[in-house]
Amino acid sequence: MKTAALLQALDVRVAELAQLIAPISLQRASQARFDSKLFSTHSTQLKDYLTEVQANLAQLQLSVKVGRTEQVAYIAEKLVAQIAALQREIATVKMRKNDPQPVVAENLYEKLSTHQDYERRIQIMISDRESQLSIQTTLAGQQKLQKELAALEGRLQRCRQALTRIERAIERRERGLS
Repeated sequence: MKTAALLQALDVRVAELAQLIAPISLQRASQARFDSKLFSTHSTQLKDYLTEVQANLAQLQLSVKVGRTEQVAYIAEKLVAQIAALQREIATVKMRKNDPQPVVAENLYEKLSTHQDYERRIQIMISDRESQLSIQTTLAGQQKLQKELAALEGRLQRCRQALTRIERAIERRERGLS
């Protein structure tokens, strides 16, 4: 009976959190809000952290039903820490509204250079796999290299699409400044 009462109290606490988070759930922060040891979610919105808390509560309830004592203790401890962290975050939201958000100037030329380097390295990897494929004698080895080549071709295509978008953004910026 004691376990049921504790589960009920956690359920009520999570429901209260959901009500508190609802009005601000879609507000974005400039970076992930919590340590990766506390939450596996790396979001800038509180609703995503609430979703993880709700999932952990459901996992805790399931673990209690199944009788996994060690898992129950671990999940319960983590859940309590997550709830406390969310409550602290909600309490500081009003203070953060007054903090100016840092403006990150995007250096498109640097981004272009980085993506050009990615493209060059992917092309080298493709060339390397193609030469390995030509000397590969086993079917399994050939299939493995063909899969790698297909993945690399996909990466190259996405890289080239990103390069095109960056080049267009540079053109738009230059036309706007001229």
